[in-house]
Amino acid sequence: MRLYKYLLSIFCFTLQFIPVISQTVTSQPVIQTEPKREFRGVWIASVVNLDWPQNARATAEQQKKDLTDQLNSHQQTGINAIMFQVRPAADALYAKSREPWSKYLTGTQGQAPTPFYDPLEFATTEAHKRGMELHAWFNPYRATFDGRFNTLAANHITRLHPDWFFIYEGIKLFNPGLPEVREYIVQVILDVVKNYDVDGIHMDDYFYPYPAKGQVINDADAYAKYGEAFDDVRDWRRDNVDKLVQMLGDSIHKYKPNMKFGVSPFGIWANIRQNPEGSETAGGSSYYENFADSRKWIKEGWIDYINPQIYWQINHRQAAFDKLLNWWSLNTYNRHLYIGQAPYRFYEPRSPAYKNPSEIPNQLRLIRANPRVQGSVYFRSLNLVANANHLADSLKKDFYRYPALPPPMLWLDSIPPNAPQNFAGRIERKSIMLTWAPPLPAKDNEPVYGYVVYRFQESEKFDLGDPRNIISIQYNTQPVYLDTNVLPGKTYFYVVTALDRLKNESERTPTIAITSP
Repeated sequence: MRLYKYLLSIFCFTLQFIPVISQTVTSQPVIQTEPKREFRGVWIASVVNLDWPQNARATAEQQKKDLTDQLNSHQQTGINAIMFQVRPAADALYAKSREPWSKYLTGTQGQAPTPFYDPLEFATTEAHKRGMELHAWFNPYRATFDGRFNTLAANHITRLHPDWFFIYEGIKLFNPGLPEVREYIVQVILDVVKNYDVDGIHMDDYFYPYPAKGQVINDADAYAKYGEAFDDVRDWRRDNVDKLVQMLGDSIHKYKPNMKFGVSPFGIWANIRQNPEGSETAGGSSYYENFADSRKWIKEGWIDYINPQIYWQINHRQAAFDKLLNWWSLNTYNRHLYIGQAPYRFYEPRSPAYKNPSEIPNQLRLIRANPRVQGSVYFRSLNLVANANHLADSLKKDFYRYPALPPPMLWLDSIPPNAPQNFAGRIERKSIMLTWAPPLPAKDNEPVYGYVVYRFQESEKFDLGDPRNIISIQYNTQPVYLDTNVLPGKTYFYVVTALDRLKNESERTPTIAITSP
C-alpha cells in the first residue's frame, strides 16, 4: 500500500418442533436497497507496525489479542474480507517461509515469536471464524524499508544474492528485469499458496519505484543482457512486470484453482493526455511511472480482481473519484473491481474534503450505483477501528447493516454445491437449535465450505436475495446453528443453503417452521 510520503508527492502532482412444511417462494419483484453480494475489505498493514502488530516487542498473546480485537471490530462493522500484509520487505509474518521473520513482528529480523506461533495461520483461522475471507498481501519488489542494511538477518535475500538488487531512495529493491528474481518471488508466494488456507493472494502497488527527483533505476546491465527485443527500456520494464504477474496467476491457479489473485495498483492507469485510452485525470500513473500495465493484467485474465487505490475525493480537479470509478468500471473485462478507499486521509491536514463525513458515504453510493463494481477495500485497519470521521458508524448502521457474501467468480468455479439434507429444528431452552446433514457431492466433487442460515417471519416475503433475512454466514462445516435471538411465542421460518470455497450457493432446504416457547 502506498505510504504517506508517496501519496502526498503524487497527489500534489496530480422452538417446539413443527414438521417440515412447504413454503412457496414469492416471484414478485423486491425493491433491493442492500446487496446480498459485496466485497467489503480492509487492509491490515504490518510495515512499520502501522496496524498490526502495534508493538513488535509485545508478547505473542498480546499480539494475538491485538489482532482479534481488530477482527472483532471489523466484524461488527460488516467487513467480510481482510487483506493481511505478510511480506512487507522480503521478510515474513508466517512460519513456512524461505525468508526471515519480519522485524515488525519481533523487533529483530530473523527472530521467531516467543512463545512460538504462526501469525498467518492464526489470522486466517480467526478471520474464518468471523465469516471473513483472508487474502495474504505481498509487497513483491521491496527488499528493505530503510537503509540500515547491517541489521538484516544473515539469510536475508539481499545478503545471499546482492546482485539481484538496486538501491533507490536509500532502500534496496529487487531488479524486476532478472528472470531469477521473478522465479524467486513466485516461489516465495507459492510457499503461502501451498501451505496456508488463505482465500486469496493480494499484491500492492509497489512494482518499479515511484519516481523521485535525482534518483536513477540502475538496471542498465540487465537491460543490456535481457532487453534485446525492446528498443525502449520503459517497454522492457513493463514487460518484466507483466511476466511476473502472468507467472503468478498461472502458478497460483495451478496449485489452487479456486484461490483468488488480485492486485491493488495506483488509482490512475494512464492519463488521457498520455494515452487516448486513459482516464480524464492529470496525475501520476501506474503505466508510465511504475511500469505497471495494470489494465492489461485484467484484460488478459491473469488476475481475478483489480483493486485500484482511488484515494481522491469526488470532483477532485486532477483526479476525481467519480471519473476514475467510471473509467475502471469500463476497463475490468468481466473480472471483479473493488475500489480502494481512503479513510486515513481524514487525518491529513491537506485533505479537507475528507473532513466531510459524507465524502466516503457518497463514494459508496456511487460504487453501489455502478453494476460493474463489486465492492470496496479500506486503507487502513486502525483508521476504521478508530471510527475515523464516523465511517465505521456509517457502515455499521447504514451501508453494512446487513451481512453480505463475497461475489462469486464464475470463471474459476460456476458449479454450486447441492442443498443440505435432513434439515430440522427443535426448542432448546429459550433458543432454537437448527441441525442438518451435509449435502450430496456436487457435480465437481468440491467439498462444502460453509453454510448460510436464513430466517423469516410470517409477515415477510421469502426472498433469499434480501440480505436482511440472513442470520448466519459460517465458513465451517459444522451442520448446526443456535438461534438465540428469538421472541417468546413467535413463529419463525428457516432455510439453509450450502457454500463452496468460492461462495457459490446451493438451492435452499425445505422450510421448517418453529414456534419459540
